[in-house]
Amino acid sequence: MAEFDSWNSYWNFAQSVRRKARYVFEDHVDKFLETVVATSQVRKRTLPSGQFLWRAQQGDHWETVCVDGVESDDQGPLPPARMKPLPHSAREGRVNPKGIPCLYLATDKDTAMAEVRPWIGSYISVGQFKSLRDLVLVDCSVEHATNIMFHWYSKEPDPAEREKAVWAHIDRAFSEPVSPDESTADYAPTQILAEAFQSHGYDGVLYKSLLGKGLNVTLFDIDTAALVNCFLYQVKSVTFQFDEAANPYFVSKHSGGKKKDDNPT
Repeated sequence: MAEFDSWNSYWNFAQSVRRKARYVFEDHVDKFLETVVATSQVRKRTLPSGQFLWRAQQGDHWETVCVDGVESDDQGPLPPARMKPLPHSAREGRVNPKGIPCLYLATDKDTAMAEVRPWIGSYISVGQFKSLRDLVLVDCSVEHATNIMFHWYSKEPDPAEREKAVWAHIDRAFSEPVSPDESTADYAPTQILAEAFQSHGYDGVLYKSLLGKGLNVTLFDIDTAALVNCFLYQVKSVTFQFDEAANPYFVSKHSGGKKKDDNPT
């Protein structure tokens, strides 16, 4: 039975592929990936054919229409070709490296829109997609309901608890919002995991969104789901909630003047 060496195995793997070796792995990375694939079997889920999912893209589309001989500009959602990634010019993502596209979807349209992190007043094209066949996914959201801090240990727990901890960290890694300003090294761990899943027959990855209430579904083959319809939305408000994450510090104010006993001689 496959077991992780440590509850911290994901972070050891992530540091290795970010900072040390990304194409010829260290020995512990190969072992880690083998264990991830072996323990993924209990996290295998089937997305049935005909399942509806949502994809959001920032932007709208204008075209000139003619009604009764009068031309006017008509605003609408992006055309179908823009609602899927371009086959040979895909941008870097948490699941795909640059140039290798995959299809980022969500289980509801609000989550899909939240994932693109729009600004107030911007337009979002939201397409409804339908899966074209039964798809086998790795469900990384199994441990998401548990606070990630519950999976930090001062000494090694038993193998079952180690497995829960590692998969909680994997889910967190897939769920963390990505930024266009981040270096490609920040994507490396999840991209490598995704390629390991794909090479063992999975069609995609299921993981919790930290920006919306639903789940994200990323499909490795962009042609396993088809666009059914598309809508245009405008962002009216954005809500943030903040929780204090650590103890504050206080800076003492020191007088800039001389003390009474200061003697220039």
